[in-house]
Amino acid sequence: MLTETSRRLRLASVPNGSQKDKERRRPGEVRDAIMKVLSSRPDGASVSEITHHVRQLMGDATSSSIRSYLRLNSESLFRRENRGIYSLRESPDLYASASLPHSAFRMWESGNVKLIEADCFEWLRQRDHNSIHGVVMDPPYGLVEYEPEEQEKLRNGRGGVWRIPPEFDGTKRSPVPRFTVLSPRDIDDLGVFFFNWGRTVLPALVPGANVVVASNPLLSYVVSGALARAGLERRGEIVRLVMTMRGGDRPKAAHHEFQGVSVMPRSMWEPWLVFRKPIEGRVQDNLRKWKTGGFRRPSGAQPFGDVISSSPTHKSERELAPHPSLKPQRFLRELVRGILPLGEGIVLDPFAGSGSTLAAAEAVGYASIGIEKDPHYFELAINAIPKLVAYKNLKNYEFDL
Repeated sequence: MLTETSRRLRLASVPNGSQKDKERRRPGEVRDAIMKVLSSRPDGASVSEITHHVRQLMGDATSSSIRSYLRLNSESLFRRENRGIYSLRESPDLYASASLPHSAFRMWESGNVKLIEADCFEWLRQRDHNSIHGVVMDPPYGLVEYEPEEQEKLRNGRGGVWRIPPEFDGTKRSPVPRFTVLSPRDIDDLGVFFFNWGRTVLPALVPGANVVVASNPLLSYVVSGALARAGLERRGEIVRLVMTMRGGDRPKAAHHEFQGVSVMPRSMWEPWLVFRKPIEGRVQDNLRKWKTGGFRRPSGAQPFGDVISSSPTHKSERELAPHPSLKPQRFLRELVRGILPLGEGIVLDPFAGSGSTLAAAEAVGYASIGIEKDPHYFELAINAIPKLVAYKNLKNYEFDL
């Protein structure tokens, strides 16, 4: 908790602007801090406990403003357990503010693919319950890298949080986000984001629906913990064996002095977290009722495995869909095919990007829905999906299409 003296010193150290501007908080900052505190306390906490931890997260915050926020939102976001005791409501779809009707969302369709321009939180809150059979997504797991400012830097080739690798042997390499630059606050925000997303998606999923989430070794523990707290059941992870450009570098500005040192291990794998909405009864019961609860085998003699050999996305494929996080169709088709155990249902990608997951679903004969809120990537996906569906530069499939 900041004293009045330290608060004034902090304000005095901020250049330019009025004191009112210096004291102004970003929209939703108090809300996010309260939700972060309560997300780790499923049995609830007192107002004084909430206030104490909110102040640890964001500095000076009045107990009256926190108490008022809790009281005013006790019918939507929070449950009043007892006098002065609050917890998060368990109903995942109660995080909604005013929502747009589905008819207000721009939609593009091709074959079994539906692509919708919308914020996935808004769309999921309006989705019918028990209507999605599987999720495969490569989300903005650093969050910072998909803020408008960072995207503008990326598109202008200026970098920012995105590392723009130099050309090597005449080959231009794809940008990669530098997650080692994330602050503790960024990482906390990441946990809150995925906790809220998990609670929002749960009602739309049928029991037994698989949720497969791309991550990376630096941040997977944050995403995994948040989704488990949200009510999804952790079922392990799928290892994508791939040599990336992350790690392995010598100390910056001291390459020659420490030629035998790697600052961190060169990444040779990528974790894809596996979760499931809890099933109803036994797996066989869930399969009969909901068509979900397991993974589709590549063949009768071979189980679906948790290691998939891969490679960086080929240049010929990146030219069809110039997205910085594009994953190869060979890998995605094998993964997407596996998440519907009976080959029936709807696959959702709530962060569609280039539409590569939707293209993979179309290629293996599944219906899919993609949500993308960035107009630039929405237009990119419309152009890229048909090309990715037709893409044939694939080797050594582990299954028959």
